[in-house]
Amino acid sequence: MNASNPSRKAVILVSGGMDSAVTIAMAREQGFEVYALSVAYGQRHSSELEASERVATMLGAVTHKTVHVDLRSIGGSALTADIDVPEDGGTGIPVTYVPARNTIMLSIALGWAEVLGSSDIFCGVNAVDYSGYPDCRPAFIESFQSLANVATKAGVEGAGIRIHAPLMDMGKGDIVREGMRLGVDFAATVSCYQADAQGRACGHCDACRLRAEGFAKAGVPDPTHYV
Repeated sequence: MNASNPSRKAVILVSGGMDSAVTIAMAREQGFEVYALSVAYGQRHSSELEASERVATMLGAVTHKTVHVDLRSIGGSALTADIDVPEDGGTGIPVTYVPARNTIMLSIALGWAEVLGSSDIFCGVNAVDYSGYPDCRPAFIESFQSLANVATKAGVEGAGIRIHAPLMDMGKGDIVREGMRLGVDFAATVSCYQADAQGRACGHCDACRLRAEGFAKAGVPDPTHYV
């Protein structure tokens, strides 16, 4: 990876999964100094947050911050309420969609970016091989960037805010290949919606299915640890 330029700070949302790991690596290659941000929102397990710390350290983040927000108090998702995680795919927006999650996460990232004097926020959303979440689409990212630039001092008086979603148009196979090119250790990541305390994946949920398909398409051995 190229050495980062300290004058180019970027806040990067890190979930502990493969997409955000590749996003960090891509930002580093572009010369950004990485400030990694994770959100503990009341998700089903903590192993993805532990993976976030591993990934941020492994990929050379300057620091990694975890902010706590209690979305379990409003529920409405299989990830924040006592609703079973589906294991058979399905149609439409699945019950693993967390209401307002990406809006909240990007808002926190926006606040931190302003404090750091950063104009750049990265997230690993994808609208090709994904579960159909409305807040993973280009229209959402474009709208949030517009909001950011009318809602902040940086947008009104400064250099403005840019929301980067470099994986938006990439399939999972392409993401795996890009990660391999950049030296990402995918074994350190956790993607499963219901991983156990050791970070072992169930192998059946949408996240596991999409991840496995990505490695298969890329022709790369899947390093995922399964229950």
